[in-house]
Amino acid sequence: MHTLSTTLVFAAAMAVAPVAASSHEAPPQAAAAATATAPDPVQALQRMGAYMGTLETFEVTSESSLDLVMADDQRIDLDGVTTYKVRRPDAFVIDNRTDRKQRRFYFDGRRFTVYAPGRGFYASAEAPGTIHQILDTAYDQYGIALPLEDLFHWGDPARLPKDFQSAEYIGPAMVGGVQADQFAFRQEEIDWQIWIQQGDRPLPLKIVIIDKTDPTRPEFSARLSWNTNPRFDASTFAFSPASADTSIAFHKPAGASQ
Repeated sequence: MHTLSTTLVFAAAMAVAPVAASSHEAPPQAAAAATATAPDPVQALQRMGAYMGTLETFEVTSESSLDLVMADDQRIDLDGVTTYKVRRPDAFVIDNRTDRKQRRFYFDGRRFTVYAPGRGFYASAEAPGTIHQILDTAYDQYGIALPLEDLFHWGDPARLPKDFQSAEYIGPAMVGGVQADQFAFRQEEIDWQIWIQQGDRPLPLKIVIIDKTDPTRPEFSARLSWNTNPRFDASTFAFSPASADTSIAFHKPAGASQ
């Protein structure tokens, strides 16, 4: 996956402590029963992915925070809001706003466009195919990884995360007033957590990730709000530049595929 790169927050660590304490103090029979009924982390991911794969259209708002360390060791937070409008298998528009810039990404099944509204520049290229194909093309040819593009990958069982060094069920939790189950995973390059909604709509509600390849261990977190039955028309995914906008070419990084 191209986008996972963050860490556990202190509040998440605090949430683990009561779970560990209560299980330690519980009678052996109660502890055994709790273990027997605890969701399996990998099966929970698979169930989430299977459900997400049934969504023909969806709209998601992600409120995110990226924790970075500057050259002088000052740690800063960069917040952003990203809105996803998706129609499978071949259309999306993503609006990404941070404190410093705004980008929109359009795909209508024929063209892929990146637009910078504040600067009035856009780059567009023919890109027939599916959402999965354009994600690969954008990354391989232009070095572009879309914001939290795992939301698209998780609907495909073949693209779910795997090769875990560990996978743990942390316990039940509330996210935005919704009951969820919290899981923690470790992989070679990242540690990450995910909160999955309980019940018959197992949607990801929160994600926290740490990039272990960076010595400063930057942290990314996102809370997700879902609309699983939105109404879109063709104009939703069509890019129409303003008269003052300027077309520019995509930059192809060294070593990019042709």
